[in-house]
Amino acid sequence: MIKVDVTSPSPPYEQIRAQLAELIRCGVLNVGTRLPPVRQLAADLGLAVGTVARAYRELERAGYVSGKRGGGTRVLPQPEPQMTRADLIEQHARAYLTEVARLGGSAEEAVEAVQAAAHADPA
Repeated sequence: MIKVDVTSPSPPYEQIRAQLAELIRCGVLNVGTRLPPVRQLAADLGLAVGTVARAYRELERAGYVSGKRGGGTRVLPQPEPQMTRADLIEQHARAYLTEVARLGGSAEEAVEAVQAAAHADPA
């Protein structure tokens, strides 16, 4: 479910946070779903416990999850997004840039690829 690219310029905790946030936004992780315990996910990913704990703290701070000692970390209901068209485009652009970075590419390469695609197939 979660993959961390150690060669990515994005820190591992941010990669975990971004992937879990996207899974929550897309409805793959439903309200009330319990996330894996910090220690388990850290072991599964071969990362330090503190790295996963930071990702979970960031998700909690952003309102995606609620964590209780001994009760686990669970997905919270998300408010209906009041996003503008520009917000949606920016959200997709960020997801694309994250994926390009995961593949080892740069933002410049991502822009070039979008421009090439736009010229090849104007939508």
